[in-house]
Amino acid sequence: MRRHGPPSEVARLAAPLAHVLDAAWQRMHWWVAAMAVLYALSGITVVRADEVAVVLRWGRLVGDTPALQEHGPGLLFALPRPVDRVVRVPVRHVSELALATLAAGVGTDQEATTLDPLKDGYALTGDQNIVHVQMAVRYRIRDAAAWAFYGPRSEDALRVEVTAAMVRSIGEIGVDRALSDGRKDLIAAAARRAQSGLDASHAGIEISSLELTQLAPPAALARDFDAVQSAYIEAETQRKEALAFAASVVPGAQATGDARVQTARGDVDAELAQAQGDADAFRALDSEYRANPAVARERLYRDAVERAIGAAGSVQWVPPPPSGGRYNGFRITLASPSPTPRAASEDDDER
Repeated sequence: MRRHGPPSEVARLAAPLAHVLDAAWQRMHWWVAAMAVLYALSGITVVRADEVAVVLRWGRLVGDTPALQEHGPGLLFALPRPVDRVVRVPVRHVSELALATLAAGVGTDQEATTLDPLKDGYALTGDQNIVHVQMAVRYRIRDAAAWAFYGPRSEDALRVEVTAAMVRSIGEIGVDRALSDGRKDLIAAAARRAQSGLDASHAGIEISSLELTQLAPPAALARDFDAVQSAYIEAETQRKEALAFAASVVPGAQATGDARVQTARGDVDAELAQAQGDADAFRALDSEYRANPAVARERLYRDAVERAIGAAGSVQWVPPPPSGGRYNGFRITLASPSPTPRAASEDDDER
């Protein structure tokens, strides 16, 4: 049988402390229990309608797939800190970020006449011209799990990617196109490149829109660029006016030309028909003459006399002259081609 010796020195010294703790527990055990319950319930999170939540347990995402990692609106039960950390992500909220990286320091009196590449932001166009660019990008969170690891650093990634994309895109076009009708293509190319960079870096951000709030040459060259732009706009205006004038005149000219061509073709057909008729008549007369010359000559003679008499102003029949003789004092007056018949004079030739 084991015999118990006297209590040890440690037990003797700890006895008063144990007595105090036991007394405290007897008086405050329900407070401790309440605090333990509150601590256990501190992991409950309310996820709003425009949010989703992800849970990080000891720094790692809870869930194997995106569907299990993201929790929709409502109550989310998680373990209290430091075991779990709940990150609420406003996926339906569109945020805006102003970017002046490529136009830093612009606007002071000194920069109105000079440009310090070490202090002032700028970008180079494809034809080696300097421009200042200020942008405003609107974005939303597309991948809540990826964004949860970035946190506030997501805007830094967005700033870097959009600036790099704009520098590359504006370096592919000339300054005249960038300042005039090429802005739409420039914005589209920069937004596409920036989104590709954000996806490659797993930032979880989607660009909703990209806007150029300023795209201008340095202040020292503003007047020269304005003059060039005015000349370009004037040339475009004149070109459009010329195209509009051509669009109104050319169809009329084409219609007039077509009408004249049709008229000429009709005249050609008529002349050909007349010539063909005359040729047929001449061939018929030739055949008739070959068959009976005397009758043909008499017919031709009568037709010629009828035409002459029909055009005469007055007709006088005279007997034929004596054999070998000539007419003295007799003549036939024909109608004048003018509206008023010409009177016969004594100086006319006699027949």
